[in-house]
Amino acid sequence: MLIERGDITLDVRDSGTGPPVVLLHGWPDTKDVWRHQIPALLAAGYRVITPDLRGFGASSRPTAVDAYTAPTMVGDLLGVLDSLAIDRAHLVGHDWGAAIAWMTAALAPDRVASLTALSVGHPAAFRAAGLRQREKSWYMLLFQFPGIAEQWLRADDFRNLREFSSHPDIDRVVERLAEPDALTASLNVYRAILPPTSLIEPQVALPRVQAPVMGVWSSGDRALTEEAMTGSAAHIAGPWRYEHLDSVGHWMQLDAPQVLNALLLDFLNHRDATSAPTTQSSRDVLAGSTTTQPGG
Repeated sequence: MLIERGDITLDVRDSGTGPPVVLLHGWPDTKDVWRHQIPALLAAGYRVITPDLRGFGASSRPTAVDAYTAPTMVGDLLGVLDSLAIDRAHLVGHDWGAAIAWMTAALAPDRVASLTALSVGHPAAFRAAGLRQREKSWYMLLFQFPGIAEQWLRADDFRNLREFSSHPDIDRVVERLAEPDALTASLNVYRAILPPTSLIEPQVALPRVQAPVMGVWSSGDRALTEEAMTGSAAHIAGPWRYEHLDSVGHWMQLDAPQVLNALLLDFLNHRDATSAPTTQSSRDVLAGSTTTQPGG
């Protein structure tokens, strides 16, 4: 289905009945990256909502960088929940999807029943992870340069992307990114939310996350350090669970689907999506928000 958000549309898949679970993909993916998790969640009695984020997949691809700011991306998620008449949902995010889920859980606590963050920890933990994380994040600086980044990624049938990402679905990814405006649209998320000045400018602190959180990090992740995930505990007021996956790459949904599905179901089955929120309305918080630096 298509959900309108101002002058753009978001392509959203909504399946099943029961407690709602929203799966948020990252870069350079689409909702298809969750193809191994959707059947498991549906079989367990959950309603599963999988949007293509703006700039990705079948959703609109605005050309302006400022169309991809953090408040806009959080607003898209809340808009999807509103359009589907969902008051509260479990959020599961990977990469940029995890960053968006963290910000939503902090700024809209009344809408989030639980948060599962894959690969990417709390924005403040990412920022505090130190030099090793900065070294792993080299590509984020490259992505800031319009034209140059696109040329580097596209060269030789996306050879550089193939080599540095080791994406298990790389042919499918390349086919999508070769579509008109697709590559630039996807990179605009980095340009809007992680400009170079974000590394030196003071960041406004997010409220502590009230919902139960599970963080999952994999030892084969070439982009994120473990400290950027484990440091998230300091920014959570609710229950915190951490899971470490050995010998699994960044795309754990594809590399170890059965392991991840078991973790998701164990975590979700112990959460009550109808429990009462403990903090103020998301609409009050989000209206005047400025977010801290995430990573993905």
